[in-house]
Amino acid sequence: MLNINEIKKPIAAEIDVFEEKFKTSMQSSVPLLDRITHYIVKRKGKQIRPMFVFFSASICGGINESTHRGAALVELLHTATLVHDDVVDNSYQRRGFFSINALWKNKIAVLVGDYLLSKGLLLSIDNGDFSLLKIVSEAVKQMSEGELLQIEKVRRMDISEAVYYEVIRQKTASLIASCCACGAASAGANDEVVEKMRLFGENIGIAFQIKDDMFDFGTDDVGKPLGIDIKEKKVTLPLIYALNNSTPGDKRRMIGLVKNHNDDPKKIAEIIAFVKEKGGLEYSEIQMKKYQEAAFGILDTFPAGDARTGLEQLVRFTTERNK
Repeated sequence: MLNINEIKKPIAAEIDVFEEKFKTSMQSSVPLLDRITHYIVKRKGKQIRPMFVFFSASICGGINESTHRGAALVELLHTATLVHDDVVDNSYQRRGFFSINALWKNKIAVLVGDYLLSKGLLLSIDNGDFSLLKIVSEAVKQMSEGELLQIEKVRRMDISEAVYYEVIRQKTASLIASCCACGAASAGANDEVVEKMRLFGENIGIAFQIKDDMFDFGTDDVGKPLGIDIKEKKVTLPLIYALNNSTPGDKRRMIGLVKNHNDDPKKIAEIIAFVKEKGGLEYSEIQMKKYQEAAFGILDTFPAGDARTGLEQLVRFTTERNK
């Protein structure tokens, strides 16, 4: 698999400019806020979301100032949701580092999230990027709805395959979809092309989440702790398939283990073995590839070139990764 820096090469200069602009977009006159936003910027990830924005703009007409603002908007609103999520989940780590709420407590973390959200809104409003603001705001709305839908269904442990897809479409896929749609819209693409790119991103997002859910039942060297979704009582595709292809007695027993013994390592190992025995991972791999191929099918309708190659490589990087 290609290294992310190799994939980034055609737009590396744009990403460098974006990073400086993103830092500037977070600046405040309050010293405490500046310290916290500096901490956030220093611990940035692989820049996958901005890369989707820039490559999508490239394939739809070209990168411009609006594209940079779109990438910053996505990052600001997404970072705000992550800061808030860590408070909601009572999580003290993010990408191996202390979370904002772990270092500065919940009240400050919530306020920082609100600040980042407002900076994103103002960045778009001040520059008249209303189409980009609408795209990303819709994604944030769907992410919240997806999270609440999952919480509601987890309580009942009655998630069907259809509900699972709706949850991950809203929670995960909507954000990647907004990146691709933002890139297209910033380049001046018409509504039909923007929607095509949105669907492209949605398919990637669904494939990405299925792959991520499979790691919960894989080997323990993939970077994600085994059974973490089980501990959080998340009913994911491998488990759904296994439950739907077992006897009523086995199904009741496994649901009982997930509900009542999700902190017991032996019981978690039993659930993982059950999922593997019933073919949950193989089935999930097939479904993941269907969404991956759907994304490639959309991409094939665009002209060949660096932008299309970059997007193809990004799709493979996000859906064929080992961690």
